[in-house]
Amino acid sequence: MQRLRISFLLATTILATGANAQVLEQPATTPITQQGGQYADAPRPGNGLTMAQVEQRFGAPKEKVPAVGDPPISRWVYDHFTVYFEYDKVLHSVVNKP
Repeated sequence: MQRLRISFLLATTILATGANAQVLEQPATTPITQQGGQYADAPRPGNGLTMAQVEQRFGAPKEKVPAVGDPPISRWVYDHFTVYFEYDKVLHSVVNKP
C-alpha cells in the first residue's frame, strides 16, 4: 500500500510539473548572408591563407591587433571585413557591421 501511495504522489507531481511548462519563442535570426549588408558577398580571405598571402591579395590592413592567448590569435581590420589569424594562418574572416 505504501508503494502505491508513493507512486501516486510521484505521478501527480510529474503531471503537475508538466502542466506548468512554458513555451519559449526564439526570435528569428538574420541569415548570415544578410548580416553584412552590401559587403556580405564581397571577397574575403579564406581559411588557411598565410598573413603574407592575405596582405598580397588584399593589401595592408587599416589596423593590426596584436596576438593574445594560447594559441596566439591576432586580427587584421580592413574597411569591410576583419581577418582572425592563429599564428600566421587565417582562422576566420567576418564582415564588419555597417
